[in-house]
Amino acid sequence: MVNATPDQALQAAQALARGELIGLPTETVYGLAADANNPAAVAQIFQTKGRPADHPLIVHVWDASQVRVFASHVPDFAQALMRECWPGPLTLILPKRVGVADAAAGGHLTIALRCPSHRLAQAVLQAAQALGVQGAAAPSANLFGSVSPTTAAHVSAAFPHVLVLDGGACDVGIESTIVDCSRDHPVLLRPGMLTASQLSQACGTAVLVAQDGLHSGSVGKAVAGSAPAAPGSLASHYAPRARLRLINKADISRLLPSAVRVAVLARSRLPQGVDVLHAVMPSDAAGYAQVLFAQLRDLDAQGVQEIWVEAPPAGEAWDGVRDRLQRAAA
Repeated sequence: MVNATPDQALQAAQALARGELIGLPTETVYGLAADANNPAAVAQIFQTKGRPADHPLIVHVWDASQVRVFASHVPDFAQALMRECWPGPLTLILPKRVGVADAAAGGHLTIALRCPSHRLAQAVLQAAQALGVQGAAAPSANLFGSVSPTTAAHVSAAFPHVLVLDGGACDVGIESTIVDCSRDHPVLLRPGMLTASQLSQACGTAVLVAQDGLHSGSVGKAVAGSAPAAPGSLASHYAPRARLRLINKADISRLLPSAVRVAVLARSRLPQGVDVLHAVMPSDAAGYAQVLFAQLRDLDAQGVQEIWVEAPPAGEAWDGVRDRLQRAAA
């Protein structure tokens, strides 16, 4: 559906209530959504994506009032994060109520919840609530492990049988930040465009950073120890078909003359005389994130064997981008 209307958003909500899948636009990436409390519908998500059934899904809610449907306990710092950052690109992991959304939680004792800010996502979730759908489980609308979709066309190409609402290109472009709120302090599990510093300020307490070794530069204090299962936490994820390599700019220029069927993503133009497929990426983290997945998909479609990506700069603003690139390269 191109330029989806309110009536089409209602049709999508009705599809959710019937136990069907839909392609749901959000500000981060497009989701493959189903009624989070319908086990058969949620099973369709796992089957359609080829996703392991024990890998939990993010449940999208219309507003914070729906959190109590799914969570057995919401600590004060989590409530503060909801007030300051919802609707928006932030997922909170909370202790799950017994017997609720077990399939969406992948059988785990915690639940991942997010309130998206995209106007169509809001319209669908609000309409769905009126039809008895309390939340929509919605992982990225792509085959498991591959590049996430940021346009309706990306979703339709992967799943032509699914009803897809066209909400335009995603404003954020990478998946949400995930914060574990199931312990006695908040822990950043997956970086996104909200940084540990911003989150700490929002909730009034230090947001610690999980020691998973995949991202660096955050100013938050690192914390060890077991974390709950979280979406997007596998070492290899978000990967194009072509091999992705993270390389510093000097090595790109040195190695390119001998490269064959290579494409380059860099934040500046390559030296004159270098004849290679090349995309100049934005120099700011937010702009870079917004176009990253679309650029990877475009280069993949041109049949290159490798995609060389200039390593992102240090600093927590780039942690979300760095995390996606490192997982894609893994």
